[in-house]
Amino acid sequence: MAKQKDMKVSHSGKIVEITPEFTSVEIIQASACSSCHAKGLCGFADSEAKLVMLPTDPYAEHYVGEEVELMMKYTMGLKAVWISYVIPLLILMILVLTLLAVNVHELIAGLIAIAGVLVYYFVIWLFRDRLKNEVAFYIKQN
Repeated sequence: MAKQKDMKVSHSGKIVEITPEFTSVEIIQASACSSCHAKGLCGFADSEAKLVMLPTDPYAEHYVGEEVELMMKYTMGLKAVWISYVIPLLILMILVLTLLAVNVHELIAGLIAIAGVLVYYFVIWLFRDRLKNEVAFYIKQN
């Protein structure tokens, strides 16, 4: 049995454009997504078509229209879930509960908590280029 760190998430897709900088792959919605255990965590299960832009590998020989398999390490997907959902929820809950514990009015506590989450997402937005390089798909070599 593979260790969890070796597990991979994959999606089938078709290359729609290749430039020197990026290779654009359109995700093909598979009926298997409905039975996948990770569909609640995966943004690809929500709609029928998604476009993923990957850095072009100058040594790979791919062509427009080629059917490919996009791979991502399972741990990268979990990291994205933590950054997108879990940490903001923790910020919101900690702020609300702390402010209510020190007798701040509920409306003010709620607004401050929402502002805290907005500040968090703003910081994430500032570091988007760095995060883009950490959570990335790659084309599986056949």
